[in-house]
Amino acid sequence: MRLEVTSESDRKRAAEFLSKEFGKLDILINNAGIGVLDNKTSEVTDEVLQNTFATNVFAVVALTRELLPLLRKSAAGRIVNLSSILGSLALHADPKSPIAGSKSFAYNASKTALNAFTIHLAAELKDTKIKVNSAHPGWVKTDMGTDAAPMEIPEGGRTGVELALLGKDGPTGGFFHLGKTLPW
Repeated sequence: MRLEVTSESDRKRAAEFLSKEFGKLDILINNAGIGVLDNKTSEVTDEVLQNTFATNVFAVVALTRELLPLLRKSAAGRIVNLSSILGSLALHADPKSPIAGSKSFAYNASKTALNAFTIHLAAELKDTKIKVNSAHPGWVKTDMGTDAAPMEIPEGGRTGVELALLGKDGPTGGFFHLGKTLPW
């Protein structure tokens, strides 16, 4: 099935297909994302900001909203938002952190906004069986991560899979990487 996350008609078609074929949805991993390097915050263009937020935040919110009725039908729904350590305000504010020099405003701010969505949705769904978390996959060898990244794709998928398969006593509203909690 074609699913361009920024397309309202594609999102609706996906929800209709899942409803018809399965009647529910157990796991939603919001993994689509783009990153444009904009090394000078004061010069980032409106176009870069709008395109980055359209994919990394607004489409995630819209797709989640579209699929939430199906997740509510699951015995244990899981929502995993693929974020980035670059969305951590705490680490960006610390000049000694390993990401202190990684300032790409549009991408980083979009992942910070995605983390805020995770916190807010987890709070809203706290009395349900649905768990919502953010995952930092790590720096992975992908088109965006490049061959310079130290992690292979299977290792990069580990955190997302762990959060997707949480038991009923697992966390909700957190930010994780390889079993460790990351600061917001």
